[in-house]
Amino acid sequence: MAFEYAIALTGGIATGKSTVASLLALNGMRVIDADTISHEILDAHSSWVKETFGEEYVHGSKVDRAKLGVLIFSDNKAKKILEDFLHPKIRAEIEQRSIKQDTFKFPYLIDIPLFFENSAYDIKECVVVYTPPAVQLERFMKRNGYSKEESLKRINSQMPIDEKKRRATWVIDNSKNLKHLQTECEEFVEVLTNKYKNKK
Repeated sequence: MAFEYAIALTGGIATGKSTVASLLALNGMRVIDADTISHEILDAHSSWVKETFGEEYVHGSKVDRAKLGVLIFSDNKAKKILEDFLHPKIRAEIEQRSIKQDTFKFPYLIDIPLFFENSAYDIKECVVVYTPPAVQLERFMKRNGYSKEESLKRINSQMPIDEKKRRATWVIDNSKNLKHLQTECEEFVEVLTNKYKNKK
């Protein structure tokens, strides 16, 4: 059975989830990354993307994700077509990797951006990477170079970060600098390790 020892790692756009995943991996946690899996699946099905959305969204064998993203976030029908195609494939791959991770009988993370939105995974515990909404918007605009309107459209397509924080089992605070974030990640790994030790 998949997800026995899994903990979902989630957050919002530009809250620093990828950085946290890297820091947790450096601290010895094993991480399955749903985003990486979705990119691999998308590129493997670039011909489907070309047929479905048009050849301007594909360069060689790679999908132009930035360009496709603009379409997806402005067209709900296109978004649904893409999600209906991608999500079952992503889930199947995550499940397969999860079964393999469960054999180690120790907690591992599955980085799932839309964990709460899709409710597709039977995972009991989750850690949310939290950044206050104003900081989230500022970071997203700086990182992607989008206008405030476009940035808000993308951020608002997800559940508000404060609501995710409320639902979390654990919260990793990313409202300050990298040093603070490193400490938060180290403390989380320690809490998890102690909790698991006590269960044994």
